[in-house]
Amino acid sequence: MLQDDAVMGTNDDASICKRFAVQMGYWKDKYLPYFVRSPERKAPEISRGYFARVAGMKTILDQALKLFADCQIVNLGAGFDTLYWRLEDEGIHVQSFTEVDLPGVTSRKCHAIRSRKPLLQHLAANDNEVKFSTNELHAGNYHLVGVDMRQLSNLQGKLLQESGLNPSIPTIVLSECVLVYVDVASSAALLRWIAETFQVTVFINYEQVNMKDKFGQVMIENLKKRGCDLAGVSVCTNLQAQECRFIDLGWETSKAWDMNEVYHSLPREEITRIERLEFLDETELLEQLLQHYCITVATKGVKEEELKVLGFT
Repeated sequence: MLQDDAVMGTNDDASICKRFAVQMGYWKDKYLPYFVRSPERKAPEISRGYFARVAGMKTILDQALKLFADCQIVNLGAGFDTLYWRLEDEGIHVQSFTEVDLPGVTSRKCHAIRSRKPLLQHLAANDNEVKFSTNELHAGNYHLVGVDMRQLSNLQGKLLQESGLNPSIPTIVLSECVLVYVDVASSAALLRWIAETFQVTVFINYEQVNMKDKFGQVMIENLKKRGCDLAGVSVCTNLQAQECRFIDLGWETSKAWDMNEVYHSLPREEITRIERLEFLDETELLEQLLQHYCITVATKGVKEEELKVLGFT
């Protein structure tokens, strides 16, 4: 489908932007160059926006990992994300780490992993058998599966049967600009199923917000011109809508922050460091970009005292 091709193209765009930001020193990721060879120069506000995205998602993930000594991670629409390898380098070894994306993306990721020793040797550690297929990989605690998330029954089989996810183990679900490309009915069914299936769950969602204003409408039109329709944009109207979608689908708590809030909550020394990397003539465009993305944290089965450590201050 042409729409699916355009959505898969957003993985390439994001990966190139991240690769350039890493090259400029915004954050460290020694594994990303194995997936993206040649970065293209991007405007400073783009790199700062991706810095906020990566740092914000990792902040909440680290908080959740501290809560659960034994847990599993599901990364929806993972693309060329390198989180699994970065966590392993930090000495963080979860029970199961499952990445999900369309087969057209996972086939390319499988090829990159198979052909690059630094990626493969992590998976083969401890004598783990590495099983490849055209677009899937299973090795030890790492699973990469190719499936259309709109086909919920297929996704359920990939997660519970093929990847062996355990509903009784605390589960952290990551999603970055994924649900917005899925029609609302399909994303609602997915979110409800996760809430009903896993006993203790933290869902960390990075996505568009405030999309009804002029800036948001321009973003939508620009994506449409590239053949990329935001099928789920109707729930991206404001922070309250982002929060309510989870509550309405069976989640117990939900809190959203726009990326301006996230950016200014990050350690001051880190902000000072990255703002010295490139000169930004006007901050207005950066602020507008950050106002149109948010991080939402939804939970199910998390104790009240544990909730206090999840979020941005």
